[in-house]
Amino acid sequence: MPRKPAKAKASEHGLNFASLVEAVRQVHERSAAAAAQAVNVSLTLRNWLIGCYIVEYQQHGADRAQYGERLVDRLAAELYRQGVPASDRQRLYAYVAFYRVYPQIGEAIPDHWNTQILSATAGKPSKIVRSPTGQSAGTGPGKKIVRSPTGITPISGRMLVERLSYTHLELLAGLDDPLKRAFYEVECIRGNWSVRALKRQIATLYFERSGLSTNKEKLAALTHGAAEEAEPKLAIRDPYVFEFLGLRPKEAVSESDLEDALLDKLQDFLLELGHGFCFEARQKRIVIGKTRGFVDLVFYHRVLKCHVLIELKVDEFRHEHLGQLNTYVTWCRRHMMAEHDNPPVGLLLCTQKDHALVEYALAGMDSSLFVSKYQLELPSKEDLQRFLEEKRREMNDRG
Repeated sequence: MPRKPAKAKASEHGLNFASLVEAVRQVHERSAAAAAQAVNVSLTLRNWLIGCYIVEYQQHGADRAQYGERLVDRLAAELYRQGVPASDRQRLYAYVAFYRVYPQIGEAIPDHWNTQILSATAGKPSKIVRSPTGQSAGTGPGKKIVRSPTGITPISGRMLVERLSYTHLELLAGLDDPLKRAFYEVECIRGNWSVRALKRQIATLYFERSGLSTNKEKLAALTHGAAEEAEPKLAIRDPYVFEFLGLRPKEAVSESDLEDALLDKLQDFLLELGHGFCFEARQKRIVIGKTRGFVDLVFYHRVLKCHVLIELKVDEFRHEHLGQLNTYVTWCRRHMMAEHDNPPVGLLLCTQKDHALVEYALAGMDSSLFVSKYQLELPSKEDLQRFLEEKRREMNDRG
């Protein structure tokens, strides 16, 4: 009777190949999580301190009268000149609002940081101080206990900084109702929600639905069960983090390696057509209110005399994709069109498995003559569909 193969035995140290693989995987995941948290904490404290400095200067700056209402504009211009990232006018106002909403974050500032700020007392520097309770903090020469307008003990600054990214906190700071903000703070921390999950719960009125629900625990269980949890790789790819680290926006927002590779191929394909495409931008950042977006590819077409905005989704078509593209096209029409330009064109490319869908967005195109002309000058839907399917198969075969 043949002997059965012996099972792999661990060495005297208890380490076999499977446990080696698992150990390496775990140390990688822990390192990624620690790196993501460290960067996010630094970014949050950096933005809070910028808001703090601006407010202190507005109140006590020795030469503040010279700038008045132009302070933020002048500050943004000077910071841009000195190469300080993420310090445009809108961001600076956001940092001030963030500081005012979350004063308790001051307790999380490490002692070894240079946290001296201008004081109201004869210009003498004073340090950000912590509440002895550990629940709140303030600035200035005396200790200041922060009271929540909701009557609820606010979450400590340390917990906010350690459990939520700056993107989470900026989104929460934009909620006007303190009770609603406190609700989402707790739920977001409890569920370890990603930023996308937090946005979705706010948009679907989870707070309001919870107030109307007779079985709040059941609603919470359903909500948390379906919500996307934050992962280290999601935190690291946050556009705020990439700007903070001085990396390109392209790296911050590409949804996958496949999508990034397809964009490379698509960019070359359009330039090689010889139809008048002039490359202008990759992952062009646009800001609409408090929302930031990135257009995958932006071209200017010399023949059509218009911008062509291209969005690629390695996904099946969804109506929100087309709505997003139309928003970008409308923004481009208002902010990028020159005097003699024609309205911009938006091109949406979606691909999933063995089929592709191509949609043109014609926002603001009133001239049927121009529509007919662009249909002749731009690649046909059939050509683009063949291109997408061919390149996707090539890259999948190699992968």
